[in-house]
Amino acid sequence: MTVLEVIRRSSEFLTKRGVDSPRLQAELLLAHALGLPRMKLYLNFDRELSGPELDSTRAFVKRRGDREPLQHIVGSTSFCGLEMAVTRDVLIPRPETELLAVRAVKFLQSRETAPATVLDFGTGSGCLAIVIAAQVPAAELHAADISGAALEVARSNANRHQLAGRIHFYDGDGFGALAAGLRFDLIVSNPPYIAREEIEALQPEVRDHDPRLALDGGLDGLDFYRRLASEGAERLNGGGRLMVELGDGQDATARALFESAHWRVESVENDDTGRARILIACRED
Repeated sequence: MTVLEVIRRSSEFLTKRGVDSPRLQAELLLAHALGLPRMKLYLNFDRELSGPELDSTRAFVKRRGDREPLQHIVGSTSFCGLEMAVTRDVLIPRPETELLAVRAVKFLQSRETAPATVLDFGTGSGCLAIVIAAQVPAAELHAADISGAALEVARSNANRHQLAGRIHFYDGDGFGALAAGLRFDLIVSNPPYIAREEIEALQPEVRDHDPRLALDGGLDGLDFYRRLASEGAERLNGGGRLMVELGDGQDATARALFESAHWRVESVENDDTGRARILIACRED
């Protein structure tokens, strides 16, 4: 069977299984099976696949048809241009979270004072801390997560990008994992923000494969914003910022929550789809 025939048949199978962008997914899975960049498939449409190559491709396509995420099958994903390993122990980084990374880096690069200290609250795969460390070499990074398994993935990703020596990892529950008195110029977080009763309605790729710890934001999805609002101010240096990712439709409620805890909300920024996605706040002086 040729490359083109495999792509067509795989696309048809994935379409029947309700997978989004089936042609693209089929091409990415075949490229992974063959160990080729996806675009090279277009130069090899007439190439005949060997038996082992067909077996590998069929296994990958079946897993994707069972709604296992592509990122889990290939073992990694790109985040802000850096390849990050992902497993069932971490949330797969989403494109909208790249906006949080970009805003964080922009803020740190605009500072004219001493090198900044940064906390990634709920680091998961470590993607935010790693991108910030890579793009702001003078910054001191701290990353905390309640999941020891997630921290293993984060450490692996930091090693992969030769940044392990720049990031301090903490295994524990939020601010409680940190030394008393440790303060930051920037706190970033993509916290769990799905309302508990809404989790079962999510796409199978998310519902059945992302860790519940990384999804469940409590009964109304706002538990971690409450915690950041109530505990974060005493961990922030003067002139510092807190930047958090928001779930769909949470901007007004989250703004009110932070303002009631005596934060000044500097801005709420939209993602590429026009949805309010990033809340940026500072301490009221």
